[in-house]
Amino acid sequence: MSVQNVLNTIQEKGIEWVDFRFVDLSGRAHHISLPASEVEEATFENGVAFDGSSIPGFKGIEESDMVMMPDTESTFIDPFTAHPTLVIMCNIYTPDGERYERDPRSIAQKAEEYLQQSGVGTTANFAPESEFFIFDEVRFESGQNKSSYFVDSEEAHWNSNRKEEGGNLGFKVGHKGGYVPVGPTDTQQDIRSEMCRLLMESGLRIERHHHEVATAGQGEINFRFDTLTKTADNLMKYKYIVQNTARQYGKVATFMPKPLFGDNGSGMHVHMSIFNGDTPLFFEKGGYANLSEMALNYIGGILYHAPALIALTNPSTNSFKRLVPGYEAPVNLVFSKGNRSAAVRIPVAAVTPKGCRIEFRTPDSTANPYLAFAAMLLAGLDGIKKKIDPRALGYGPLDKNIYDLSDAEKSEIRSVPGTLDEALDALEADYEFLTEGGVFTKDFIDNYVGLKRGEAKAVSIRIHPHEYSLYFDL
Repeated sequence: MSVQNVLNTIQEKGIEWVDFRFVDLSGRAHHISLPASEVEEATFENGVAFDGSSIPGFKGIEESDMVMMPDTESTFIDPFTAHPTLVIMCNIYTPDGERYERDPRSIAQKAEEYLQQSGVGTTANFAPESEFFIFDEVRFESGQNKSSYFVDSEEAHWNSNRKEEGGNLGFKVGHKGGYVPVGPTDTQQDIRSEMCRLLMESGLRIERHHHEVATAGQGEINFRFDTLTKTADNLMKYKYIVQNTARQYGKVATFMPKPLFGDNGSGMHVHMSIFNGDTPLFFEKGGYANLSEMALNYIGGILYHAPALIALTNPSTNSFKRLVPGYEAPVNLVFSKGNRSAAVRIPVAAVTPKGCRIEFRTPDSTANPYLAFAAMLLAGLDGIKKKIDPRALGYGPLDKNIYDLSDAEKSEIRSVPGTLDEALDALEADYEFLTEGGVFTKDFIDNYVGLKRGEAKAVSIRIHPHEYSLYFDL
């Protein structure tokens, strides 16, 4: 969409405000709104100024001036504002007109540029499956003398004997019993459908929605794949619409990977493929799961660099409450066409040559999608460049039930890091693949590691409520 088309949209749709947005290192969106009457061609040439020192991990106060440069291809009309508002995603620049090296969106674009320069292909397609919970109540507190959290859902199994207003209507979702039941057990059909309606109006192509395995309102909505940066934009839009629709219904949605103890967590399985023009490069009839040698090398890169990748794809301390060995979590660094506890799965049901893809199942939605998708692409391209064969390195294929393997067989399977600190250690030891083509910089990685180590320390030094159960009477 050209600048003139954006200006025409503002006039034709009666837009009153234009909302300029950018994304910080953690993946949170920020915005500044301008009256539509103040938005003109010069706005798209000069950008919108903001204070970078107020954004964690960006700039110091002595060099705080930064500029949002609007991307006219990323517009949508906000479905929640009382005053008609047009949203535009932005890249971040310095006052000198240089692309800011810590801007996640610019990093995603540089990864796409590097793909084209590599000669491997022209486009990389991404499709995340981002799961979430819809709760009726959330309370939490962390202080010097108290620490607690409480979440609740009317459909949760622990409320089967609760006297609700108007009476308990039964049909609760059992423990791990929430996978695609019909109503009245699934109480959230309408809210998910409303989310989908708003997502479609905002430009996403919705493929399906359903209740997920966990009790207490776990759901999933799948939207159509797109190129790397566009998919990251779409995921930001997806999270915004899911969370705000829930709020309109008097509920709250979270993409936190493990908000409930002892039940399924929320992942973000990411499907990937590379095309050269209209030609799919991951398909080869007769290969393992009809994968080409290029696709296998891409898998090799993902699995080889996975310990470092996870610092970007699972970047929260809560991520590792989901990535626990021995459960149905994708912690095993192997690939398989059928095993859902494998880190990389190859979908084989109803797959066409253009639909041939790999699925990295380890990530979750605490990831900044621009950084995570860029890092995955770079890991895969490194595997293609170096012809990393996952079979030769013991990464599979493993099409057996891992839970039926002997202890000796299980000991041969590599696992993901067990904590955020371990993942950050791996990133510090293995980051060169990310700096290829200048996509990430060493400065960015050092800054990112420092930011995340601060989060890990903040959690580790705090007293956990369960410690009182374990130790108070000793």
